Amino acid sequence: MTDILGISMICAGVAFFFTGSIGLLRLPDFHSRLHALTKADNLGLGLLCAGLALIDGEPANAFRLFLVWLLVMAASAAGAHMLARKHLRGEGD
Repeated sequence: MTDILGISMICAGVAFFFTGSIGLLRLPDFHSRLHALTKADNLGLGLLCAGLALIDGEPANAFRLFLVWLLVMAASAAGAHMLARKHLRGEGD
């Protein structure tokens, strides 16, 4: 049962990655694209890590995956903030 739930979470994570990529290509302005990409990728990675942790079943590996997710979320938020700030200042495209 946990394998089915884990695979379902991994598939949902991949779907969020795919949706974020479509948003990056289709949305009209910089800030909309940045928002769609960061939100979808953070949620997609969270679901992917949770699914892998369920399939693996090892608490130490689940903790490592959780730490990876937290670090990527922090880096994503900082990177998106820097990009948006640079764009608002007129230094970026």
